[in-house]
Amino acid sequence: MFIDGVFSGGGVKGIALVGALQAVEKRGLTFKRTAGTSAGALMAALIIAGYKGNELEKILLDTDLTTLLERNPGFTFPLMRWLMLYWNLGLYSGKDLESWVGELLKKKGIETFGDLPEGSLKIIVSDITKGRLVVIPDDLEQYGFVPEQFSVAKAVRLSASLPFFFKPQPLYTIDGKKHYIVDGGILSNFPLWVFQPEDKQKAVRPVLGFQLSANFEHVSEHKISNAVDMYHALFETMKQAHDARYIDEQKAQNIVFIPVNQDVTTEFKLERQGQKKLIQLGKDRTSKFLDTWRKLPDFT
Repeated sequence: MFIDGVFSGGGVKGIALVGALQAVEKRGLTFKRTAGTSAGALMAALIIAGYKGNELEKILLDTDLTTLLERNPGFTFPLMRWLMLYWNLGLYSGKDLESWVGELLKKKGIETFGDLPEGSLKIIVSDITKGRLVVIPDDLEQYGFVPEQFSVAKAVRLSASLPFFFKPQPLYTIDGKKHYIVDGGILSNFPLWVFQPEDKQKAVRPVLGFQLSANFEHVSEHKISNAVDMYHALFETMKQAHDARYIDEQKAQNIVFIPVNQDVTTEFKLERQGQKKLIQLGKDRTSKFLDTWRKLPDFT
């Protein structure tokens, strides 16, 4: 049976989505279209390219995630880190991440959006120059790009450009104007809306969402005692508020909530055992959800 899938952002926490995919496959469900933000964009791209859950588990467990962050001798000195952050707007360029994703996609014969079925993949990014949410490949023509010729790996890199951690990536319009693109999670960390038709009766197939957090109703309050706490609270609010408002009780019936530890978002040094626990968590939560999902009245 075909379904559509939407995957939330979450950095390294996205490893849990591999387990979710394994649980979905075990039920005989296949993704026809996928969409995502940040880590969810990576997962969406690899799934639509043809990767299976077991393949992705092996790839992740065999990969030293720290190699996706280019090393710089200056990082040894705190002052140098702050100077690089100030002048470069981020600690890491994201080039190694893009190369890694590109190699994985090439093994499945995928390089550009033209290599995929039309409309099968949508990646969310944030244009902080223009102050707007952008859907790739849908909105690329506004920047002067031919959607079918745009690199899927680059789109993933753009969506995963976590502010201050990765440098914002520039996109240039036909007239040469530079637009800085950052993590899509700034404006929509869980783009469940992307496959939702205005008329529910026109829904082509079920849309299943995967949210790397607890249910929106049970999100803990932010404790703010200093500027760092306030920044964290602001960032989390930006990520969650838009999507939480969109998701009503009925839509929540089609969402797998995976309550991962929020502290591991940028923990690229996460040990193999920690990765396995995330994968198992995603698998367990999704399996439990699917036990009842089939019983919903609108599940066809």
